[in-house]
Amino acid sequence: MGMDKPRDNKFKKRRKFIAIIGGTLMLLLILCVLIFSDKSSKLNVSIDNVSIDIVKNDLFLDYIAVIGTVQPIKIINLDVTEGGKVEERYLDAGAKVKAGDIILGLSNDNLLLSISTNEADVSRAINDLKTMQFNLENQKRDNRTRLIDLHYDLLNLERRFSSFQVLLKDGHISQEDFNIAKENYERNKEQFEVLKVKSKQDSVFMIERLTAAEESVNRMQKNLGLIRKRVENLFIKAPVDGELASLNIEVGSVLSYGQRIGAINILSSYKLQVEIDEHYISRIQLNLKGKCTFSEKEYPAIIKKIYPEVREGRFYADMEFEKEVPVEIKIGQTSNVSLELGTPENKIIIPRGGFYQSTSGQWIYVADKSGTFAVKRNIRIGRQNPQFFEVIEGLKPGEKVITSGYENFGNVDKLILKEN
Repeated sequence: MGMDKPRDNKFKKRRKFIAIIGGTLMLLLILCVLIFSDKSSKLNVSIDNVSIDIVKNDLFLDYIAVIGTVQPIKIINLDVTEGGKVEERYLDAGAKVKAGDIILGLSNDNLLLSISTNEADVSRAINDLKTMQFNLENQKRDNRTRLIDLHYDLLNLERRFSSFQVLLKDGHISQEDFNIAKENYERNKEQFEVLKVKSKQDSVFMIERLTAAEESVNRMQKNLGLIRKRVENLFIKAPVDGELASLNIEVGSVLSYGQRIGAINILSSYKLQVEIDEHYISRIQLNLKGKCTFSEKEYPAIIKKIYPEVREGRFYADMEFEKEVPVEIKIGQTSNVSLELGTPENKIIIPRGGFYQSTSGQWIYVADKSGTFAVKRNIRIGRQNPQFFEVIEGLKPGEKVITSGYENFGNVDKLILKEN
């Protein structure tokens, strides 16, 4: 019995050593499981409920899709140039018009009274001018007659004075008689010179008055012509050939000067007015090209005018057809327009999809080569067009990504893809 005790102790030590080794191994196994096991959150997803697309290195077309509305190439507004009451309406909206066609007929009693008053003023001014011309002719005739009389009197007095000089030298007349003859001659000579100067001054003065009066009459007649022309403006006419786009005026309406009553569409050609999101306002420039579709045929167009004012997050631009205009195009018709923003380049691209609404393009689920699961990966999205996103970093060509919506995935790190 005493011989078995050492053997029992040795057996107990061996069992204790085995237990320690076993416990250590178990602990190491648990640590390995904790360290190397997949701790990411997972979600089982039917592969039939997601869209999986391949990442490609392909040509990226930098364009946006917008809606264009057909408009006439030019619109001429109709404004009232002479106020009055509408007496007659000759044409309705939508009518084709030629330049000079009467659209509305107005009446204006004040204008007619003004014309009558001005006609009376012009008539009175013309009569005054004729009277002045008559008086000038009379005055010129009277002055000429007096000058002729004084001239002949002066000749007689000059001869008398010359003869008296001889008679005085011979002693046949007295000094007094000679002095009288001399004074009469000199007085008559001075009167003749004064009358010559006065006649000339009177003539210049009357001519100046007559010229001023004639200019005044001409101005009055010109003004009368302008006022009479205003009567023509009581008939509102089409300034150009085209289509009467709008005319919301009824007979009996009173129109004021400058009031806009309608417009005329120039139908020689057409343009597209496109509506663009304000996000692209810095990238839209004149001469950008695009394509629109009418009756399943593409037509190239080019931006010719930009309206920079932003309303409710949108702004507008006018595009004109570069070559032919679509047949039977109609004002108000709409078309999808592909507006080019840059030159096509080879880029890494993925198809557009619902994932963007959930991730804002910051991450995406990338499928494993086995196709059994997909994991979340951070990416960076650049430009986009209606079909593709440009991937700046995070993906490589040939990889597969889930592009459908992530609304039902929560925020799990891994999707387990299962077949139904």
